[in-house]
Amino acid sequence: MPALTTPAPVVLTAKALLLDMDGTIVNSDAVVERCWRDWAVSHGLDPVEALKVVHGRQGYATMAILLPERPMELNHADNAVMLARETADTDGVVPVEGAPQFMASLGELPHALVTSADEALATARMTASALPMPEVRVTAESVAASKPHPEGFLKGAAELGVDPADCIVFEDSGAGIAAGRAAGMRVVGVGPRAGEHGPTVHVPDLTAVRVETAGDGSIRLTLHAAAA
Repeated sequence: MPALTTPAPVVLTAKALLLDMDGTIVNSDAVVERCWRDWAVSHGLDPVEALKVVHGRQGYATMAILLPERPMELNHADNAVMLARETADTDGVVPVEGAPQFMASLGELPHALVTSADEALATARMTASALPMPEVRVTAESVAASKPHPEGFLKGAAELGVDPADCIVFEDSGAGIAAGRAAGMRVVGVGPRAGEHGPTVHVPDLTAVRVETAGDGSIRLTLHAAAA
């Protein structure tokens, strides 16, 4: 039987990193699944099927997919209730493996948080995970369109003053990976959901990522890709 070989690490360089939050640096799956399971059941939906589309999108956009005939104003009203519940519930919210070291390694390097959470929810989850909040962040209040629309990532790049082609996105969901690609950016897919959505590189978690500053001041990433 031939010996197994370890794939060579992938090296990418960028001028800025754009980070999704839920599922990428913060593991909030326990809360998300509690809240959305209850919502799905209360609307006569199969919660297992509902949970397949909730990740990465703003709540109102998820509701529009699950209840396509429903007036959008009702989705926005339900989303406000959902956000309040999720913000108050941090039980089980923890950093993704390797996230504390990853965030510490970014230091003063150009990076931004680009999340479908609003400011209050992002603050609650970053605090619960004991992760530093990036100075530049694009939250739900900052955009008119939810992922998979690229608006959030394009706005993050603009606020950092970096061309989209020089940015690398870190994402876990299909909607987020599609948004990053639509923005013309390379995407590092993080965790078990990411692999099937065509990221540039797929890593199992953030322990597989090393961040360094290159000689020209750019960001050098060394990535140990997940097994296919």
